[in-house]
Amino acid sequence: MATHTAFHSAQVSRLVPFNRAHALLYSVAVLAALHRRLAALLAPATLLSISVSLPLLLADLVLAFMWLTYQALRWCPVRRRDFPDRLALSVDPKDFPAIDVFICTADPHREPPMSVASTALSVMAFDYPTDRISIYVSDDGGSEITLFAFMEASRFARYWLPFCKENGIVVRSPEAYFRSSNGGDSEKMKLQMMYQTMKEKVETALERGYVGNDLVSSQEEAEVFKRWKGLPSHDHPSMIQVLLDTSKDTDIMGNALPNVIYVSREKRPTSPHHFKAGALNVLTRVSSTMSNGPMILTLDCDTYSNDPRSPLRALCYFLDPALSPDLAFVQFPQIFQGLNKNDIYACEVKRLYTINPRGKDGLGGPNYVGTACYFSRRSLQGTPSSTSLAPGANDPLSSESVLRKAHEVASCTYEPGTKWGSSIGFRYGSLSEDYHTGYHLQCEGWKSVFCYPARPAFLGDVPKNLNDVLSQRKRWCVGLFEVAFSKCCPLTFGTVKASLLVGLCYAHEAFWGSWCIPITIYGFLPQLALIYGIPLFPKVSDPWFYLYAYLFFTTYGQDLLEFLAADGTMGRWWSDQRMWMIIGLTSYLFGTVQFVLKKFGISAQGFNVTSKVMEDEQSKRYEKGTFDFGVESPFFVVLGAVATVNLSSLVLGIARAATMEGGFDELFVQLFLSAFVTANCWPIYEAMFLRSDEGKLPRNVTVISLALAGFLHCIGYLIFHN
Repeated sequence: MATHTAFHSAQVSRLVPFNRAHALLYSVAVLAALHRRLAALLAPATLLSISVSLPLLLADLVLAFMWLTYQALRWCPVRRRDFPDRLALSVDPKDFPAIDVFICTADPHREPPMSVASTALSVMAFDYPTDRISIYVSDDGGSEITLFAFMEASRFARYWLPFCKENGIVVRSPEAYFRSSNGGDSEKMKLQMMYQTMKEKVETALERGYVGNDLVSSQEEAEVFKRWKGLPSHDHPSMIQVLLDTSKDTDIMGNALPNVIYVSREKRPTSPHHFKAGALNVLTRVSSTMSNGPMILTLDCDTYSNDPRSPLRALCYFLDPALSPDLAFVQFPQIFQGLNKNDIYACEVKRLYTINPRGKDGLGGPNYVGTACYFSRRSLQGTPSSTSLAPGANDPLSSESVLRKAHEVASCTYEPGTKWGSSIGFRYGSLSEDYHTGYHLQCEGWKSVFCYPARPAFLGDVPKNLNDVLSQRKRWCVGLFEVAFSKCCPLTFGTVKASLLVGLCYAHEAFWGSWCIPITIYGFLPQLALIYGIPLFPKVSDPWFYLYAYLFFTTYGQDLLEFLAADGTMGRWWSDQRMWMIIGLTSYLFGTVQFVLKKFGISAQGFNVTSKVMEDEQSKRYEKGTFDFGVESPFFVVLGAVATVNLSSLVLGIARAATMEGGFDELFVQLFLSAFVTANCWPIYEAMFLRSDEGKLPRNVTVISLALAGFLHCIGYLIFHN
């Protein structure tokens, strides 16, 4: 089935019949395996059989549930194409809607201010009427250095924007452009020197911890920074500064510049700030009082524009009269720059950002993933009359009346008693505010579109050391569980408010953390039984063996085919499935524990910003494809223990099988499982025993891992030793 309009088209994947036929056959195999496992549990029981069969049944039930929910994502995947050239010929640019761009940052030490400013410059230079672009940067760190960086960037924009447009530059982030382009004419060299000088000034301020008078360019700027002195980041009034005003500021060619507004919302220790969702809601309200663009683009601080025509691609859908009444947002995929050859940490997250959205697109649209997303303001805020924040027709941005209103809506006292965060704006109640917001919008009847052009519309950065990756995924796990175990659980609320398939799609992601159950059980239990020659699976000569072989190889085979079809490689697929196991044993396990403890009021960790700063030695290791274990993290204790248990069980298991009559026949599945996990754990063995660089596993972490592995072997002895 295909649909086609003047500005876009959609094609249902040809794999749909295969996916559905395979799902039917696979479901029969899953039911047979569960029946066998249940029968083993209900048979005349011994302590050994119960202690083995019960956790294996639990693991299999979770695997079956996660497989079932994932079939909704394979039910009707869609590929879309858009035609911005047709749009440009059919619609006068004067009729294009205004766009308000939201960029959030929180910590100048972990999110370099010049990188954030470079992101803003890349969208200021869109191929779009500049008087219809407004950039709002939310600085939750309340940092004068971030404001200084944007002041400098605003001056640089006067030269940068005309340079990009006159020379047809496509990569309009100056940081990315100067990094990837060497040499050039005098104009380019001059701009590069200007940018480098600006960057050095900001880095000097960052090293000092303040903006000195020797760095600012005018007395007016110096007066601005005086207001920042002594204001703690966690307790200060709202601070709003108009840096560029399109009604009066122009570039060196006399063309209007976009609006640029710096916002640091009011922060009080006694008022909940709701992390990024709270910052986005403040930007939504502040922008309503100042520019009130009907379209909103949300960007992470490191996600720069890689295609200046992305607004036109979004308009291909927003200006379709058949789609626009119910269209909440157009989501572009998150694509990342600087990944090493095999993406060792699987930061591409291909399923979340490219494969799964196509599956959801056939069921009403993809989810919001936090960045690279164009919203209809109506979907977040309702009609203008429902908010009463729109500015006066002739009020300039810097007018006293507009700024007074903007400060009012950025205060801590504005939201209490309103529906902000519940049914208006970005939704509260989860650390994964993007998932929560997109899910609620779809349950309210809104639709979305996944726009995946050949050239990535946006490029971002990813954490490039293992501990940061695992910490980020743990935060996702907790946030998703907060939705899964709420009154809005996708299995109940979602299936009723949206549809059965949509509810299953969102349930698959909401219960990601449950992967820790089967991965942990299958990472230890069969291996410990192997050491003592206790078979837990059918022997090779048993017909049931082929059932398990079918389940294993078709699962991994279909996963590989989907990954390769999404422009993946074998090397990156191996990294992806290896990281799935690593994350299951660490991020999901610790995230699940943290969520349970939080539910009981025992502990509650706050939101942590993922660092975008990388040391030179870390960068070199990453480029070589070498894992970085150089911090003392409890994540690595678990990884070291599972690696040790699997290696020892493989060696002892081979020895056990060789001394047993028919040992290899009976223990083949467990030997294969141990060998498979051991192969995936090679980087861990290197870090524990073979490496001497700073990225190796710290000695005390290795010792604790070995001690934990020894403890697990003792438990195995108590359970399996006759």
